[in-house]
Amino acid sequence: MKTIEEKEQKLLEELKSYGALAIAYSGGVDSSYLADCAHKVLGQNARMIIADSPSIPRAELQEAVDLATARGWNLRVIQTNEHLGEEYLANKGDRCFHCKNELFTKMETILSEFGDVVLAHGAIEDDKGDVRPGTQAAANHCVVAPLQNAGLYKKEIRILSKRRGLPTAEKASFACLGSRFPTGTRIDLDSMTQVEKAEAILRAHGYTQYRVRHHGDLCRIEIEPGDFSTIIAERNELVDAIKKTGYRFVALDLSGYSMGSSA
Repeated sequence: MKTIEEKEQKLLEELKSYGALAIAYSGGVDSSYLADCAHKVLGQNARMIIADSPSIPRAELQEAVDLATARGWNLRVIQTNEHLGEEYLANKGDRCFHCKNELFTKMETILSEFGDVVLAHGAIEDDKGDVRPGTQAAANHCVVAPLQNAGLYKKEIRILSKRRGLPTAEKASFACLGSRFPTGTRIDLDSMTQVEKAEAILRAHGYTQYRVRHHGDLCRIEIEPGDFSTIIAERNELVDAIKKTGYRFVALDLSGYSMGSSA
């Protein structure tokens, strides 16, 4: 059984072997750690590519850009248009495939000017147990998964991120705004913006792990059970604020936050 130090060394060796690498960067725990490691061994030959689209909250995008700037990474922001594709908007269960396919296609087009550049993403060992349509998109575009190749799990990446002084070490999990719509419910940009505004309210109140699930005129809030007493105490203020985004009803899901849930 390899130690996390041995896994990190294996990761660094793999990254160095590529010579030039472009990472699908989101500002999350995994891609930020991967970006930092790649920058260490490849310098400016490690390019971090982050997508800018309505699927990404403005606050998340800005945080990711600020982190890359502070660490001196070679960052490029690109525009993706998954939100214009019928397959994505239909939200039939393969939404993530179409989102990632759009991202990797744009990355290939933009990076063609640099010659032989390997594409990478932040898939980890934990992902092997989940159904992830985005993984198929990565395979279709020959996108490598260095963290997974090194056998790294989320808990290990958090430890190693903390050692590197990355502020993402304790960052909560995040997914694109399209995940807030139940499978089979069509996504539209106005509703996506509405979700973003409602989640911004929760963020401003200090909640770190949350989701606003969109059910027409009903907003279903998922937070950690440990935050239930706090949100109940603030319910009048929160309900008033969230209703101003356009929701008629605001509900708290007593099951608590559940990663990957959208139903």
